Amino acid sequence: MGTESFIGAKVALLWAGQIVTLLRDDRADIPFPGLWDLPGGGREGNETPLETALRETREETGLRVSPNLVRYRREYRSASGPAVFFGADLYAPPMLRKGSEGQALRLMPLGAFVSHPDGIPHFQALVRDWRG
Repeated sequence: MGTESFIGAKVALLWAGQIVTLLRDDRADIPFPGLWDLPGGGREGNETPLETALRETREETGLRVSPNLVRYRREYRSASGPAVFFGADLYAPPMLRKGSEGQALRLMPLGAFVSHPDGIPHFQALVRDWRG
């Protein structure tokens, strides 16, 4: 997939066996309302997939993640088109600050996220594939 052909990007951020998660707004006009999600979202302008994921992470969580921490990349097909999933391990506890989107922001145990009944299934599967 060329960088011009993707529509959005997500990133799984892990620290000490926990993952940064966002509880989506509970509105009928968005996909997966009220479910646990990962930071990320839609591309703006000519962003690369990684630029998209890191910008969305800043907006949604307040975290400024160094691109050097991102060690995993996988392309996938979302309901809207081609997208990119990233994985990164954080070296310090994240200081989360919820942005304007979502109902809650939580550092959740990795096992709880991948099996949560209110998680977005394809992101749970991508995380499982990355971390086993």
